[in-house]
Amino acid sequence: MARNIRKTHDSAFKAKVALESIKGEKTLTQLSSEFGLHPNQIGQWRKQVLKALPDLFSNRRHNEDKEQEDLISELYRQIGQLKVEVDWLKKKSQMLL
Repeated sequence: MARNIRKTHDSAFKAKVALESIKGEKTLTQLSSEFGLHPNQIGQWRKQVLKALPDLFSNRRHNEDKEQEDLISELYRQIGQLKVEVDWLKKKSQMLL
């Protein structure tokens, strides 16, 4: 009994196929036979590209990255402050003994 092994494609290949599909110079059937893919797979990749395209030029992605960096730096600051407080408490508790 033969097992079907799924093929995995890298992002560059997916982008190339989706771009060819968006160009519209060839039909999905032609692209399917050219790249050895099912037409539905090409259609899905095309939809993903078209859905992500408007966000490519927006500032929202940049703002999300900046917010993430700000959060990380604030958390590291809090960790440092708590470490200093714990060290101080350890020192003071040893003095009481």
